[in-house]
Amino acid sequence: MYIDGEFTHGENGAMLDSVDPVSGEVWARIPHGTAGDVSRAVEAAHRAFTQGEWPAYTPSARGALLRRIGDLVAEHADWLAYVEQRDNGKLIAELSMQMRYMANYYYYYGGLADKMEGSVIPTDKSGVFNYTKYEPLGVVACITPWNSPLPLASMKIAPALAAGNTVVCKPSEFTSASLLELAKLFDLAGAPKGIFNVVTGLGAEVGDALISHPYVERIAFTGGPEAGRIINEKAARLMKRVTLELGGKSPNIVFEDADLDQAVKGAIAGIFAASGQTCVAGSRLLVQDSIHDAFVEKLLDIVGGARFGHPADPRTQIAPISTAPQLEKVKAYVDIALKDGARLVLGGRPASVPECPKGLFFQPTIFVDVDNSMRIAQEEVFGPVLSIIRFKDEDDAVRIANDIQFGLAAGIWTQSITRAFAMANRVRAGTVWVNNYRSTSVTSPFGGFKMSGVGRECGIAGMREYMEIKSVWISTETNIPNPFVRR
Repeated sequence: MYIDGEFTHGENGAMLDSVDPVSGEVWARIPHGTAGDVSRAVEAAHRAFTQGEWPAYTPSARGALLRRIGDLVAEHADWLAYVEQRDNGKLIAELSMQMRYMANYYYYYGGLADKMEGSVIPTDKSGVFNYTKYEPLGVVACITPWNSPLPLASMKIAPALAAGNTVVCKPSEFTSASLLELAKLFDLAGAPKGIFNVVTGLGAEVGDALISHPYVERIAFTGGPEAGRIINEKAARLMKRVTLELGGKSPNIVFEDADLDQAVKGAIAGIFAASGQTCVAGSRLLVQDSIHDAFVEKLLDIVGGARFGHPADPRTQIAPISTAPQLEKVKAYVDIALKDGARLVLGGRPASVPECPKGLFFQPTIFVDVDNSMRIAQEEVFGPVLSIIRFKDEDDAVRIANDIQFGLAAGIWTQSITRAFAMANRVRAGTVWVNNYRSTSVTSPFGGFKMSGVGRECGIAGMREYMEIKSVWISTETNIPNPFVRR
């Protein structure tokens, strides 16, 4: 683990195996952390926040540190991509792009660190001067999932540190290696000890202890809605702040006036990129009646020929499922869909890949004749499984799109600018893409409506999640009036 600027074993010396989803073999071992390890890390973070170098850093100095870290991330992007690929099996082509872009989180928030200005308030009170200022919260706990460990962690780490907080990260027990590699870059950048810590282990042990620790002021979590609900309930009892990104069941809506070739590419990007293991997956494809059959035919032609292979091969298009439990979950949802009456037109079972005989591959899977009330349409599968749902007109599309407990993202495919604006207004989702899918930027806020979460990450809004606003009142009078009367 990485605690107080040092790499250290857990207090009990136990280890957990990390399995490569391509080879099926153990490729790394990580410490099996305990509540005692969490206490060490949180106390180090609290100590760093309250004393020593870090409190003396000006906002500009924090920004300079983050930019140094960004430079190191860019320099070591290929290595970070390799480690992440071994841990979760994603395509090296996508990971290489993600790791290079990840440096921008540190550059952006490094630049924003000294620009969070307060205000002078023109109050309705005479004899006082009132202004506001932003201040850090304290110790921030970051809990991240296995599908995009480093980008999702950096999305939290960079703004938290830019704001002046200190951080303790708990990565998924399935994918901890890359975050420990990132910790080495904090060392190289000369980060003060204790401002960034990594404790590895199981959620029920390490995660729970981290959430409950009295020094932790905010919890930033990306994961499933059930875990998110538990975290929110525990945090509420302790009056802790939360940022929760809890996934979705996003509608990707294709109208009859869309450019069908582009929309087919958007549908593929929405669900089969990353083997569907992304929180914004467009797993509900809503297609207008008049083009339904032609669109499905185009889609099947392309997806049916998708190339399986080792994710380190840049020609590979379909990578494995990241963990064995997740593969079992995907298989179970296919059975549920068939039982509920959905019609399978492609895939539906694990795939055999000769060069990766032990790999956790699953075929791209497409269901038609899906009713929005079916479980396959209502519950997040987090795999390469697409549900195609017909709709009649704009009102029908809005009704189906919004008839869900989630609200993370949505796609709209149309050549009508009027319809594009109208649908963007009517669909209940935190991100709406028009004639594209999965575009993201550190500069733009990201988060969901309804069960998809609480709060926002990225952009200026993401920085404010890690800060308190303080109001200061200074008297400009030499004689305080009647002290028994509220001013």
